[in-house]
Amino acid sequence: MKPGIPKGTRDFSSTEVARRNFIFNTIKHSFELFGFQPIETPSFENSSTLMGKYGEEGDRLIFKILNSGDYLNKVDETLLSERNSTKLTGQISDKALRYDLTVPFARYVVQHQNEITFPFKRYQIQPVWRADKPQKGRFREFYQCDADVVGSTSLWQEVEFVQLYDIVFSKLKVKGTTIKINNRKILSGIAEVIGAKDKLIDFTVALDKLDKIGKDGVVKEMIGKGISEEAIQKVDPLFGFSGTNEDKLNALAAMLSTSEEGTKGVEELRFVIENINDLQLETASLELDVTLARGLNYYTGAIFEVSAPEGVKIGSIGGGGRYDDLTGIFGLKDVSGVGISFGLDRIYLVMEELHLFETVELPKPKVLFLNFEESESLVKIKAIAQLRAKGIKSELYPDVATSNNQQKKQWKYVDKRAIEYVVTDIQGDKFMLKNSETREQKLVTINEIIKIIA
Repeated sequence: MKPGIPKGTRDFSSTEVARRNFIFNTIKHSFELFGFQPIETPSFENSSTLMGKYGEEGDRLIFKILNSGDYLNKVDETLLSERNSTKLTGQISDKALRYDLTVPFARYVVQHQNEITFPFKRYQIQPVWRADKPQKGRFREFYQCDADVVGSTSLWQEVEFVQLYDIVFSKLKVKGTTIKINNRKILSGIAEVIGAKDKLIDFTVALDKLDKIGKDGVVKEMIGKGISEEAIQKVDPLFGFSGTNEDKLNALAAMLSTSEEGTKGVEELRFVIENINDLQLETASLELDVTLARGLNYYTGAIFEVSAPEGVKIGSIGGGGRYDDLTGIFGLKDVSGVGISFGLDRIYLVMEELHLFETVELPKPKVLFLNFEESESLVKIKAIAQLRAKGIKSELYPDVATSNNQQKKQWKYVDKRAIEYVVTDIQGDKFMLKNSETREQKLVTINEIIKIIA
């Protein structure tokens, strides 16, 4: 049988791992620069922790884990004969792979609330799993890189998250990203003033598709969901919303003047946008997008989404928002939070397309000791131990060369891995050190090797 891996998963070569680690390390360093602390949660949770938190569509994409042993033994025969997978799942599976890092984080906060100092700033970089249809930039196993603050309602957190996005993409040299921002309160206010408050989800889900299906498609979907033509007429200005962020804020303020919630949403957005204007961003731009409606199941304030630079055809490479009571699903009420996520796999594809990995090197030894004489191996191993103690990456070619061809193989290994220094042989207490680039070689002591390489 030919070996293979499940659809939506990947093997990573050494080069790919080095490149991914470069992105991981850049994001991690930036998280810590902003004062976030790392945590980790298990790869699988109790099903009760995850189910019912992502909506019907999300629940369907959760990978369930079969109970250990004879999992069918205790299932009622009648239930088995019904062949109803929805009813049966709860009987044969009580654990599931995590779908995201947000719900496990909410569970973590509630479970460890007496050990945590609030406001709690955490970051988490771990894999998640979704039984989704694989396509470009969408996998069944992928990493999320999340940062959240819980226990603070301050809008300065939103300001800092915009800065955090900008700094990370600046360090990765991904120029021209657009950080889109909206506010759930604005969407609620619009639904209220057009008389479609009871259709909020249907209204916003349709509006979110404006850039994909156009105005006619959105109108058709709204009518199909029972939103009146009169209501759609009132919302018509949103279909051609343009101008500066200031222009959009002023237009929204006028449109939502009769909605208390909508007005509050405009004020919150104005605070973030005006302060970012004063602070200025390095490479990203901040854009008010009133059609942005991601995560409505739990976002209650600001909503973020990051778009790749123009010309790179891929979905969002980051997103997040403010949630006022996410921990409430586990019994801890009134703990406000806000968080963002980086889409590592899509960021990788963007950087690959823009040729931004040219300077990322594979881990390799700084010096390689060739192995031409078995009698010298122990001396070389001792020397390598001294180099490693000084933090110098070193290794011994493992197989002894007993012929010219085998010696050529060792030199070929040096060339392929582009190793800078090579030790060929030993004369007394000195080593013949060769610089692979200049071809210069000289007899030196181990301490001199340390000085040269350091």
